[in-house]
Amino acid sequence: MTSGPHTAEQPTLNKDVPWDSFDPGAYIGNNYLDMKTVDEEIVSRVRDHFSDRLRGSDRVLSGIDVGAGPNLYPSLAMLPWCEHITLLEWSANNIEYLQRQLPGYEGHWEQFWKVLREGPAYEGLNPKTLFRDAAHPVRGSLFDLCHTERRWDVGTMFFVAESITESLEEFRRGVGCFMNALKPGAPFAAAFMEHSEGYRVGDLEFPATYDIDTDEVRAALQDFAHLDDVHRMADVGHLVRHGHTGMILVCGRRKE
Repeated sequence: MTSGPHTAEQPTLNKDVPWDSFDPGAYIGNNYLDMKTVDEEIVSRVRDHFSDRLRGSDRVLSGIDVGAGPNLYPSLAMLPWCEHITLLEWSANNIEYLQRQLPGYEGHWEQFWKVLREGPAYEGLNPKTLFRDAAHPVRGSLFDLCHTERRWDVGTMFFVAESITESLEEFRRGVGCFMNALKPGAPFAAAFMEHSEGYRVGDLEFPATYDIDTDEVRAALQDFAHLDDVHRMADVGHLVRHGHTGMILVCGRRKE
């Protein structure tokens, strides 16, 4: 059981949440129409991590963005190296949103690509064409990955494992399922809300695991990953994403 200020006697689990009612338009309006300072920092750090770990790789790798939702910047960050990117998502509304982005994604994502193209690996690429050809929305659950082979060469998971349940046990299992999907040595980037009390999207409230801090994130990953960087970004009071104390970005590599 979590220890957040709004914790019920029984925590809300992922299966209890009406994910097909998730409103991607409202979520984007709250988070991604204008790039926040914290997202610029996240994108820059992920760009540099992948550029370092994948230097010299041809564009033949297979990537996965777990719980992709209405957020394209994790998959955009993998484009220089991945000819195939699985956008794994459970919400039917979010799957429809992702499919609508394939012919040509909406203009507000260009500001995120502008940050990415500051890295040499991204220079001169046509991101819309590459995204159209590489991205494949797939309806599936994070927890499905506990039962799959380790098949992906690179992976991302942004604000997912802690944002689908109030259960710390379920959070830990979700992190393990993500790591189970990655090949030995695969670079990855994952981000987490610190001490989130849950979040509103449109008219609906969604759960979160409150007990998430850098120690808990490290503990959840320690059996699976070499951690190159664990970076905490404090909530400085001007973020749109209220109800949390900060964000934690982890960049690392899957253990052998």
